[in-house]
Amino acid sequence: MNKFLPDITIKQYGLGCFIVKNPTQKDIDAAQKGLAEVTEIIQSGQYDVVILDEANIALYYELFPVKSLLETIRKKPENTELIITGRYAPQEIIDIADLVTEMKEIKHYYQNGVNARKGIEF
Repeated sequence: MNKFLPDITIKQYGLGCFIVKNPTQKDIDAAQKGLAEVTEIIQSGQYDVVILDEANIALYYELFPVKSLLETIRKKPENTELIITGRYAPQEIIDIADLVTEMKEIKHYYQNGVNARKGIEF
């Protein structure tokens, strides 16, 4: 990926599998470690844009507390754009955000049995 996008850094946190309902302690530990590292990265000011993809889902599954992510948001440098994605955004995140967008599925190929594809959905 870096060969084609040299100015983009991609880091994946978690165990690389879907959590359906009850996360394991390993899931929680991995997510909390990831949030701690991302917080340091954001505070470093090294990046103009940081995307926390599906962080709202992590909050929904209680992989880390909302207050931890709120603290990360509050401490970010003014010149860093922070994008948090995922459904089920808690009201506290919505309240602190400058921009909130809701996407609505109209049609999806999952409905025709197409599975998640590497490089597209994950």
